[in-house]
Amino acid sequence: MMKLIASSALALMCTSVAAFAMGEGTCAAGKTLSEGTLTIATGNPAYYPWVMNDAPESGEGFEAAVAYAIADKMGFSADQVTWVRTSFDEAIQPGAKNFDFNMQQYSITPEREEMVDFSLPYYVSSMAVLTTQSVVDAGAEATLDSLQGLKWGAVATTTALPILAEVVKPASDPLLYNDNADVNAAIMAGQIDAALYDLPTALYLSAVVVDGGTLLGQFPPEQSENPDKFGLLMEEGNPLRECVDAAITDLSESGALAAIEAEWLAEATGVPVIK
Repeated sequence: MMKLIASSALALMCTSVAAFAMGEGTCAAGKTLSEGTLTIATGNPAYYPWVMNDAPESGEGFEAAVAYAIADKMGFSADQVTWVRTSFDEAIQPGAKNFDFNMQQYSITPEREEMVDFSLPYYVSSMAVLTTQSVVDAGAEATLDSLQGLKWGAVATTTALPILAEVVKPASDPLLYNDNADVNAAIMAGQIDAALYDLPTALYLSAVVVDGGTLLGQFPPEQSENPDKFGLLMEEGNPLRECVDAAITDLSESGALAAIEAEWLAEATGVPVIK
């Protein structure tokens, strides 16, 4: 009888260990799209410095690293994380999702919160002015007076547009485009002088995408009444939200989130502050 009890206890313990290893027995148990798996979405493609070499499964890049840190806090090992790809606009629409959460530099806004849910912020971004060296050579400076005289472009659905309207207040209305690729093409074609992007993305665009690209300056988060705060995007009403928020809070309070930011976004320092 004792042998049977001991065997049953051992079996129960092994089952419990296996369950915990699969993300069960934790806050996330029974709340993910697929039991025992955390499905995370990113862009197609996903760009530096958010994801290195368009390979989120490597855990390299700021958002990839944060994703795995959150997964770990929720009880999922790296091999229990599955990645899927979505477009930015596709994921932000209301309705069922094919992911547990999505990381694509989604700014948390009241309008978007009417369609989807967001986690607590995992990053508060500065906004940077992307332009070209020819515009700088023509006299553009990191001052509001100078910025107001530039011709701006923006994607109508991004948070760059209200910042332009409320902070920069350009002398002429910005030209609106369908996506960031069109904005970048307009800068290179000389149709516009500048555009606003979150600082890490602007660094990448200036170095890799925009010919002659350069950063004129940045608006630090503390200079804005409503700084860009990035959150994990989830289906509205997703019960996993409380688990994700607990993981982000833990990572923030322990300093782990700041360490990941320092590792992958350190290059963002040194850009002039706009006065």
